[in-house]
Amino acid sequence: MDRRERLIARARQGYRLAYGAEPSRFFAAPGRVNLIGEHVDYNDGFVLPCAIDREAIVALGPADKDAAVPLFEAVALDMGDMARARDSFDLASPIVPSENNWQNHVRGVVQALGRDGYRVKPARIAIAGDVPIGAGLSSSAAFGVAVALACSDYSELDLSAETLARVAQRAENDFVGCACGIMDQMASAASVADNALLLDCRSLQHMPIPIHPSLAITVIDTGLRRNLTESAFNERRAQCEAAAAHFGLTALRDLDFATLEAAQTSLDRTLYRRARHVVGEIERVEPVAVALTQGDTALLAEVMREAHLSLSADFEVSLPPIDRLAGLIGEALGDAGGVRLTGAGFGGCLVAVSTHDAGIAIDEAVARYNAAADLPARAETFRPVRGAAPIMLG
Repeated sequence: MDRRERLIARARQGYRLAYGAEPSRFFAAPGRVNLIGEHVDYNDGFVLPCAIDREAIVALGPADKDAAVPLFEAVALDMGDMARARDSFDLASPIVPSENNWQNHVRGVVQALGRDGYRVKPARIAIAGDVPIGAGLSSSAAFGVAVALACSDYSELDLSAETLARVAQRAENDFVGCACGIMDQMASAASVADNALLLDCRSLQHMPIPIHPSLAITVIDTGLRRNLTESAFNERRAQCEAAAAHFGLTALRDLDFATLEAAQTSLDRTLYRRARHVVGEIERVEPVAVALTQGDTALLAEVMREAHLSLSADFEVSLPPIDRLAGLIGEALGDAGGVRLTGAGFGGCLVAVSTHDAGIAIDEAVARYNAAADLPARAETFRPVRGAAPIMLG
């Protein structure tokens, strides 16, 4: 069996163990890696992620017909033993947050659909995934979008990718407590195979950007983990909002460098640095899109190096071990590709976009880093894949 077949088998087996029945449908939503445009989505800017061949899979079947009330039941197969990884809630009563984040992703999705006037049918689901949790590859977005797609399909709602993404984002914002933007969910819902997704986070207009066949996307997992709802992520968003308010703007997307530089003396220094990252990062999206289509690794090296330095110095979401690893990989790659922190930061992963044969240089740099590291890093190459979709089994 290949990777996906094993994951489907695990979801099927988990469903059987939880409910004593066979699931009737399967749905998948991928994780994502962001190539450029970090901490830009909640500032209404432009981003360039792509979906990766790691995903969350939902096995679904009808609700218990003997239940006294219309129940929605869920089991998360990656969240510990079966007793702690189960949840159920009454669809006829107000849906309220629970103690566990994974439960709140499910409850939040169903609650958001109901708030928008959609009727979700009672059902049973089992969720299994292979997106690394806490690594900055959007395991939570894959989870939420997969649940939203399963609810939409089973309840015959026929929701668009944009609506699925909005629903999953609201679940994360309102029920989980993470003030994330829309990028992760849109990448999971709307990506096109072999392409990155150029996304306007204000309008949700998006288009596929072909990734040149000479390029490989490598994710280097640092082994350092973070929990966004307990990290400084929400603080960074508040700082960006404060900086935008200083200029009388809705979001930092509308700020230009000239206006920002002119306000250095009147703007709090921390807010200035946060805004400088966002304004610069938005400007870096277009050259990376061009470099991806043309296979221009020298341009990728230059722009991704700038992006990492900005995330480390101005936005302060990197860590010394991550900076060291990025430096080693960047030095090893030279003009054969670029590397930078990806995801929200405070741990997680680096992403490198390089020629295929540069994988050896990346592996050697990671080995040098691991020789003195407390936690070993690990490099893996991913394919850009399509967004969320039902799984058609033969």
